[in-house]
Amino acid sequence: MSERNEYPPGVPCWVDTLQPDPQAAIKFYGDLMGWTFEGPGPGGYFVARLRGRDVAGVGSQPSPGAMPTVWNTSVSVASADDTARKVKSAGGRVLRDAFDVPPAGRLAVLADPAGAVFCAWEPKDRHGAQLVNETGAWAMSALNTTDTEGAKAFYGAVFGWTADSMKMGANEMTLFRLPGYVGGEPQQPVPRDNVAVMMATPPDPTAGGVPPNWLVAFWIADADAAADKTKKSGGKVLVPPFDIPRFRQAILADPQGAVFSVAQPKRAG
Repeated sequence: MSERNEYPPGVPCWVDTLQPDPQAAIKFYGDLMGWTFEGPGPGGYFVARLRGRDVAGVGSQPSPGAMPTVWNTSVSVASADDTARKVKSAGGRVLRDAFDVPPAGRLAVLADPAGAVFCAWEPKDRHGAQLVNETGAWAMSALNTTDTEGAKAFYGAVFGWTADSMKMGANEMTLFRLPGYVGGEPQQPVPRDNVAVMMATPPDPTAGGVPPNWLVAFWIADADAAADKTKKSGGKVLVPPFDIPRFRQAILADPQGAVFSVAQPKRAG
């Protein structure tokens, strides 16, 4: 596990979801992840907590139904306004100009050239998740995209990320790394400057493709039990539990449609 108090610029730092019915979301994730909630704060925003530390956010959509219900990934930046300008210069889009979220920080909603949406977070009182890589906490976010080469260039220009690609069966996985950053734990199987991962997706929806997106992954004690509980609670099992090196993983959707993944670390041996 990792306890964190701050995040350098260029490091993903926070995940949250804005829901039509935040109270229903709080019940669902509280039961599934073991979270307690603090709030509501400004704008009806609740902070999910685990062992007394902040792990994620659940908020209310400004106009229910007017936007897709998703999990958002925010990257820590020195200036949300400057990052929005970099995104434009690199071929991305600014979906919402930087705005203040007092007293927590300043936020801009952005999209890369392929359309994957993410946020830039300029911290003030809230720096990000205080607990990661623990059962019930956020582990990492993964970019699924139809244009991996374009993504390497874009995120390199905006955040200074480098990219190391490797084969995973028939697919290719890329580690996004931030040179000079030291995160995670010494014993982890990936470099400690690894900040995100990327997978290629088919461009044709009929071949199993999905729109480019950032998928949020949480660690869970039992992936099969989480899938069963999600289905019984009114959610969906989009990809049933399957094994990958070191993890058993599933891709789920909550009852209001926000997609996320859960990963169960395998015991050594």
